[in-house]
Amino acid sequence: MNRIKRLKLEGFRRLESVDLPVRPLMVLIGANGVGKTSLLDAVTLISASAGGNLTSTLSRLGGISSVVTRDRASEVSLAVEMEVPGHHPLEYDLSIRVSGTGHALSRETLRQDRGHASAFKHIDSSDAGIRYYDVRPGHKGGLIKPDWDYNSFETSLSQVPRMFREPEELRKVLSTATSYHALDVGPRAPVKLPQPMKPANLPGSDGEDLIPYLYYLRETDPNRFEMITDSLHAAFPDFESLSFPPVAAGVMAIAWKDRKFSKPMYMHELSEGTLRFMWLVALLHSPSLSTITMIDEPEVSLHPELLSLLAELMREASMRTQLIVATHSDRFIRFLKPNEVVVMDVTETGATTATWADEMDLSAWLADYSLDEIWSMGLLGGRA
Repeated sequence: MNRIKRLKLEGFRRLESVDLPVRPLMVLIGANGVGKTSLLDAVTLISASAGGNLTSTLSRLGGISSVVTRDRASEVSLAVEMEVPGHHPLEYDLSIRVSGTGHALSRETLRQDRGHASAFKHIDSSDAGIRYYDVRPGHKGGLIKPDWDYNSFETSLSQVPRMFREPEELRKVLSTATSYHALDVGPRAPVKLPQPMKPANLPGSDGEDLIPYLYYLRETDPNRFEMITDSLHAAFPDFESLSFPPVAAGVMAIAWKDRKFSKPMYMHELSEGTLRFMWLVALLHSPSLSTITMIDEPEVSLHPELLSLLAELMREASMRTQLIVATHSDRFIRFLKPNEVVVMDVTETGATTATWADEMDLSAWLADYSLDEIWSMGLLGGRA
């Protein structure tokens, strides 16, 4: 699996200048307002740039004027590096500037160093001018301009013809990045209602596909389904099994069997913490996770005893996806390792810093204290 190895952000809200190595599991910690959600939003914007959804995503975030660093920048720079086994990494760099009431793409490059030779450029575009490497049979190659209509408000990466294998892998890795927020568990939330049966490889951002997803796993991948029920057993000792009773033609519910009761409980009868943990377990066990998965505040409503299990589930999932998590929970940090934690703090000028905890001098403190205790004492920073 190709992975992103570095993330560079400039001019994005408080993230005035952040250069961060990316690891399989990275849990962002820090006080409110230090930029944890902004980092997730920045990755979402990079994903949108690769998927042809830059304009709509910028609009949802309030427009380029709302995300550019206030008073200090007139454009946002988003850059990633993707590892390429046996070769130098691919480097993608996109700069978006304020233009009137909208945005313009001031610079976009996709390049790869070639050792002593000059870097090979797959894309080299600026403003409304696209240039990309010509790979058509019978042509001499080199950077050319498109001879077809293109959208100047969307990136070259999302529009140019399919290039070499590695750039296509980068486009796929970025465009499929997925973000999840705290599960909706309101009275009419999708996760509490019966659901129509359909093909589903994930439980859905609001649990709207949880039932067809689990039913499909039970029928096609019983070992994976058993892993999910084993996790539920570990979290809830009285849990026995899940079943899927039909409630109408093509519509099913989930029945939760508890050994202390003769009749099963249905989703609308389960606690918020139980629903959220069940959804997280189903999500993290999915064999269809995107290459980059982001989860904001997964600890919401969870009993502290569930956080150790959640940390282990995330470690296992990070072997199949790059997992970026934002949390406020010091109890959750107790079950993490320094090489899994990014400490986010704010300087005196208001800019965000992001530092891996294992790059701090913590060895003497870790001999006597847990990571969450060190954070509580203020030795990591990242606190209000």
